[in-house]
Order: sequence, then structure tokens, then C-alpha cells
Amino acid sequence: MEKRADYLFEVSWEICNKVGGIHTVVKSKAAQMKDIYRENYYVIGPFFAQKIPGEFDEKAPPKDVSKVFEILEKEGIRCYYGDWLVKGEPRAILIDFSGFTYKKDEIKARLWEGFKIDSLHSQFFDFDEPTIWAYAAGRLIHEMKKAIGEKRVVAQFHEWLSGAGLLYLKQNNAGVATVFTTHATMLGRTICTNHLNLYSIWDKINPEQKAYEFGIQAKYQTEKACAFNSDAFTTVSELTGIEAKHLLGKKPDVILLNGLDLSKFPTFEEASIRHIQNRTKLREFIMYYFFPYYSFDLEKTLIYFICGRYEFKDKGVDVFIRALAKLNQRLKNENSDKTVVAFFWIPGDIKGIKNELIENRSFFDDIKDAVEGNIVEIKNKIIYSIVSQKPLDEKGIFDDDMIHDNKRKVSRLMKKGFPALSTHDLNNEDTDEIMKTLRENGLLNNKEDRVKVVFYPIYLTGADRLLDMSYYECMQGSHLGVFPSYYEPWGYTPLEAAALGVSSVTTDLAGFGRHITKKLPKGRNKGIFVLKRMGKKEEEIINELDEIMYYLSNASKQDRIKNKMEAQRLASLADWKFFVKNYIRAHNFAIENIEKQRGA
Repeated sequence: MEKRADYLFEVSWEICNKVGGIHTVVKSKAAQMKDIYRENYYVIGPFFAQKIPGEFDEKAPPKDVSKVFEILEKEGIRCYYGDWLVKGEPRAILIDFSGFTYKKDEIKARLWEGFKIDSLHSQFFDFDEPTIWAYAAGRLIHEMKKAIGEKRVVAQFHEWLSGAGLLYLKQNNAGVATVFTTHATMLGRTICTNHLNLYSIWDKINPEQKAYEFGIQAKYQTEKACAFNSDAFTTVSELTGIEAKHLLGKKPDVILLNGLDLSKFPTFEEASIRHIQNRTKLREFIMYYFFPYYSFDLEKTLIYFICGRYEFKDKGVDVFIRALAKLNQRLKNENSDKTVVAFFWIPGDIKGIKNELIENRSFFDDIKDAVEGNIVEIKNKIIYSIVSQKPLDEKGIFDDDMIHDNKRKVSRLMKKGFPALSTHDLNNEDTDEIMKTLRENGLLNNKEDRVKVVFYPIYLTGADRLLDMSYYECMQGSHLGVFPSYYEPWGYTPLEAAALGVSSVTTDLAGFGRHITKKLPKGRNKGIFVLKRMGKKEEEIINELDEIMYYLSNASKQDRIKNKMEAQRLASLADWKFFVKNYIRAHNFAIENIEKQRGA
């Protein structure tokens, strides 16, 4: 599809400022946008000095851009020019708006006068801060348009946080075609966070009144004003589009499905190698976490996981726990020799790593180091035993001193009791929803339990003194990612897992789940399993999730491989090279709209 715009400005609070999923959206498609718009593609974000190392490479701006910066600096808006250090390295302009905050009341007054946005009682860091920045971004684009001249310019604004910039351009007839993208409506997310059934009430409520009830009227009204005043209103999924129609009163003009740059993900062969490497690291953790208390067969152990923000109901953590409890009882009743270790990689309110776990790791590493220090001798003795057809036993591998030393080290590792449910001490141990629900459902890490649980309440940075693995490495070492979300406008995690060659579960209440449903293969090996949640009772949902997890726990190695292959095939259908055309469609739609208005 041919683009009609000459310049594209893409505005997001998450440019060089990772907060959530929008950062992934803009970052992962930056190379495609750069290919299409070349040097006329700019991303605009906030300037936070502590966030830019490794994200932003500052450079001297071209003369025309420098003149714009000089105009804005006189108003208290300081701009930094450079490259965003992501694939494609698009031109980036970061705005330091700290000197522009004196305009706060004037900006809010203009939003009230022009769009009836009631921000009289809004809080600075909650609403005012992004609004001041967004307004400054609008000023920047306006001045850039003047410098560019008669060329066609389109500006895309992500979420209400950047909305004041779009509204500024409209109020000032800047001649810029605007696209507004809501990734999740503010009211929809708030309703779900407050444990109300969005899908049964969205056509029965007064949205404006509800926004006032929750105290989010300024954000809601900004979002609604952008939907109605943009030249192209877009959402990221069919489901969010329906939500917008009910809650904002506007149907989207274009659906912008979220994709990934699949060229950055491993091939199936590479994924298989990385699975084995990272599974080994996870197994080591499992050994020093559980084996001081009791052991089980690691060769018959499956690793399941859930990850993301701590949104207990919205992310389906409640459903995951209850389904795990059902699976645990089922495997126990069958006297199964299978074990499922379920990780909860969800950041929580922590004090620090449990002391006994630090000690466990230290003792385990001592044993591991001793073996690695004698690995050549051990290997030679194993080869000798095989070739000479002698029994391969402890005495055939280790000398007497090492046998004695091993026993001493293992005895230090052994502990009484049972493994903790969490790797860390929590500030709210008794009231934490995950911990409380695990206990209520009998997931206690007892020896007889076939489902073991590990609440890992920190970000996977790759250097956390426990796993020391990144987010993707942990995914790659696992067998199943479970994301049974109740509210998920798109949902990147099951897509990322699948792209890494890991089977995953999503739902028909997630934008990605609804999209992929039509492309699933027949039979049991679906690769990506779509859990039905729309209009279903909780017990039905839990039973279906239990069936999926039970099937995977008993699947043959060949079936698990088929699922991995199918997962990667399905992920390949969500490559940006297919989805980026929707963005061009939205930009063209906006250009056509503004040209119609001029003609009228």
C-alpha cells in the first residue's frame, strides 16, 4: 500500500521511557516505519535523564530542526534530538517539559474551553504531567509543520497520555492529519480492575457518569475528545474496538493489530537448542529450591509460567491458581509420576530474597563447583567404566575423599519442613492476593503435591542473584506459558512465547486470542490454546484450563514438539511485515479526511 503522507510524527509517553506494552508496539515496528518514511519518520517522547542511557544517542539537530528548537526553548520547552537505539534507529525528539509547567493552568483551561475536559481537581503526576508534555509535543509538531511547508504531515498519538498534543493541533488548525490510537480504554481497564464484569455492563451504563464515580473523568474525557477530534480513530484489536464503541461512543476507523519483528526471534532449530540450555538453568534453580526438602524426577517435570504486571483478576492469575489446584488433585488421584512446577514471574511488594534460599544456592553452587573442578577425572572414569563394562556406580566415578566430601556438602544442603511459596519475603505476606489464593487452594509445596509453585515477585533482569536469567530466557526454558486474561486489549506475552517456540494459552477476551482463533489448526496440538472466557462461568473456564494443562503434562515428546512448531507458525502470522499496512491505511485515512475538510 502506497503512503500518502510525506512526514510521520509518532508520539508516545513510552518513547525511550518503557512503562508497558506500548513501548513494545512502537519499538518493534520502528524499522518498518523507517523503511516506509525514511528520514521523515520521527518519534517523540519525554526526556527523563535517568531513562535515556542505552536508549537515546543525542546528536546535533539539522538547521531547520534547530530553528524550531530555538523557538520552543523561549517558551520553556527544551528539545533533544538524536537516534532511538532500536532496530531502524529512527530520528527521535525528546521533550524536557519541566520549564513548561508554568503553563499548566492555561493548558487545562484551553482543554476545558475547547473540549469540556474537567481536570480542575486532577493530580500532577497522575494527569497534569503527561498532559503538559503532550501539549508541548503538539507545539513541536506545529512548528515543525511550519518549517516543512506544504508537504503532507501525519501525527499519530498513542493513548490519552499524548492526547493533549492532538487536541492542541486541532484547536490551532495546524494542518496536520492526526491519528489517535487507544490501546485500552481508560474506563474499560478501570471497570475490570474494580472487579466489575465489563462485558455484561458496557451497554447498560452511562460512561461519563461512571468515569466520575471512579475519579478518572479527565483521562476519560481526553480519550473521548481525541477519538472524536482525530482524523483517524484506531484501536489495537476487534475487542477494543467494540469496547470503544460502547464506552467512548465511537467506532474505530481502522484496527491496528499489534505485531512483532519476527526476524529478531530464533528459528525452530535455534529455539530447540536454547530451550535445552535455559531449561538446564531452570532445573538448577528447581534443585536448590525444592531438593533440600525432597526430590522428584526432573526428566518428568514440566515447567509452566505466568508473567506480567500484578493485575490479579485482569491477567487471570486467579483462574490460573484455581486450575493448577484442580490439576494438582487430578495428578495426585492418578498417582502420576509427573511434576508440574508453575512459576509466577510477577513483580510484587518485596523486602528481599529469603535467607534460606540464598543459603541453598550457596551450598548448591559449592557442590556444582566441586564436580566441575574434577570434571576431567570424572569423565575419564565414566568412559573407563563403559569401555571395561564395569558397573557405573558412585565408587566407579568418585574416589573415597570426594564421596565423603560430597556427602558432607549434601548434608549441609538438606533442610526440614517444606519449600516456601515465594522466593522473597513480602511486605504484605498475609494479604498478598497470590500468596493468599495459593494457600486457600491447597498449593502448599508439600512433598505429595504434583504441582509445585514458585512466586518470583521481581523483574527478570538477568542479574537478580537467583535465576540470573532474562524474561525471554525464562520463557525459552519452559514448556507452557499460561495467560488466561480477563481484560487484555491485545496481549503480547502469548505471542512472544509462541515466537520463542513455547506453547501458550490465551483467551477469547484478549485481542490476540480473538485474532488467532480463526487460524488455529484442527486437532489437539494447537500450539496456542485459546481459552473460552466470553459468557462462560468461572468453573467452566477453570475446567477447560485444567484440561489444557493436563493434556500438556501427559503429552508425548513428539506432541510437545508439534505444539512448539505450531506455536511458531502461528506467531509468524503476526509479523509486522503483514500488520504494518494497517498503519499506512490509518495514516492515509487521516490525510484523506483532512483534505476533504479543506475542500469543504
